[in-house]
Amino acid sequence: MRKFENFSSLLGYLDRILCHRNAIESSLFKQWLKNIQTEAGVLANGAMSLRQVLIQGVDMFGKRVGFLKFKADVIDKETGKKVPGIVFARGPAVAVLILLDSDGETFAVLTEQARVPVGRLILELPAGMLDDDKGDFVGTAVREVEEETGIRLNLDDMVDLTAFLDPSTGCRVFPSPGGCDEEISLFLYRGHVGKEIITQLQGKQTGLHERGELIKVHVVPYERLWRMTADAKALMAIALYEMAKREGLLPPPRASPET
Repeated sequence: MRKFENFSSLLGYLDRILCHRNAIESSLFKQWLKNIQTEAGVLANGAMSLRQVLIQGVDMFGKRVGFLKFKADVIDKETGKKVPGIVFARGPAVAVLILLDSDGETFAVLTEQARVPVGRLILELPAGMLDDDKGDFVGTAVREVEEETGIRLNLDDMVDLTAFLDPSTGCRVFPSPGGCDEEISLFLYRGHVGKEIITQLQGKQTGLHERGELIKVHVVPYERLWRMTADAKALMAIALYEMAKREGLLPPPRASPET
């Protein structure tokens, strides 16, 4: 029987048990287990085996697991060596490349946010994590755009750029697969607006302040976008947009957005 020196040590032990239970029952962990066993998963052909998983950290977003850190011991059977298996799990996310035509020029909409992990203010595409297990990628994209920029988009006007990828990719992009499970769906919106809309958007303060979102909107000429941001989402979206446009895969632009 485990003995505890004091009540605080007992509470700490119980807290760790609860964290581990939350972790293994979370959609993040279940999705990771599913991924490694799919046709393209690391366990699919029997060349590797999973021996154990060590839960190292859990961050709760209210009552659900938001972030999960764990170490998976995956062994290559031929060599007997461990494959690098430290995982930061945060789940699926979306981002939107918004292109607005105005007086013969195309502008892109970016958000400026403080990103503590990199210690910098970053110009990036409007983006966000999926808040539930329903997989509503398009709805999440539209909601995030309105929260971060104030622009209201129609679901039917969104173009899934990642859907143009080969099905073998899962039609998602992985910005850092060596350490993080994040998979991103990239969407495109194109619309026509007057110059007054561009002026209204420039420098607009937005975000959900109760969540600590302090966001400033920037509108930049599209032709300069690839030089103005270090955001991987933006650079990937530009590449997919330009290739899809070159191959004639894009539908014509539809309605103008509401602001």
